[in-house]
Amino acid sequence: MNIDISNSSPYFALVVGNSRLHWGYFKKDKLQTTWDTPHLSKPITTNKLPKHLLLPQLPDDLPVYLTSVVLSQTQLWETYPKIKIITQAHIPLQKLYPTLGIDRALAVLGAGRTYGFPCLVIDAGTALTFTGVDGDQALVGGAILPGLRLQFKSLANNTAALSEEVLPISLPILWGTTTSEAIQSGIVHAILAGIKTFIKDWLKKFSDSSVILTGGDSQQIITYIKDDNDDFLDDLKQDSNLIFWGTREVLFSCIISNCAKAKT
Repeated sequence: MNIDISNSSPYFALVVGNSRLHWGYFKKDKLQTTWDTPHLSKPITTNKLPKHLLLPQLPDDLPVYLTSVVLSQTQLWETYPKIKIITQAHIPLQKLYPTLGIDRALAVLGAGRTYGFPCLVIDAGTALTFTGVDGDQALVGGAILPGLRLQFKSLANNTAALSEEVLPISLPILWGTTTSEAIQSGIVHAILAGIKTFIKDWLKKFSDSSVILTGGDSQQIITYIKDDNDDFLDDLKQDSNLIFWGTREVLFSCIISNCAKAKT
């Protein structure tokens, strides 16, 4: 059954990430503002959204279109009467495998509809993911590795003599002369080398493709690439709102069930 988006505007698009809730406030097809909040700690059992989740002056009784990669958080949202849960079945892309994260699928949908297909999305969040879709809007494949901050945290947590390092503001020197410099160099330069490898291989296959960086650390990675004076920066775009563009595309494609909880 088609969804009447005119009856669902304004609305909230909510992305449940691994570490935070990412919010977007829409009026029809226009994204008004975005913000982040901590995960829920208990179910929502009323018709009103908790005030601490919302920006001042925003209504607290709007529909919420939910995308989640955290099952325990999804379950806490299921009691909100105006929740609509977006699943992979709602994504109008081809050859999606069953375990592909809904966040990756929505982001690459948003990228393709905004910047054109084929496209490669690099999401620099808790995990660093690569997701490529061809000109026929079919998934080609991708890769997943620990993100920048997770690599720093993991090294500190699993190595007795090392403390957790702060993410460097600028590109670290390659050959560190202290333990701190060596950690920063190893993680940042290895991630940049991996990003370059994937982009170069992708552009060999799809020379007319868009390449878009998104996620919480995407701007920091752009900064590192600029500091590195690498000419492949010309091939990159940065857009923190890809998953919201994907959510909008799903809603305006009118393929979500018009029931209160759109599940498949």
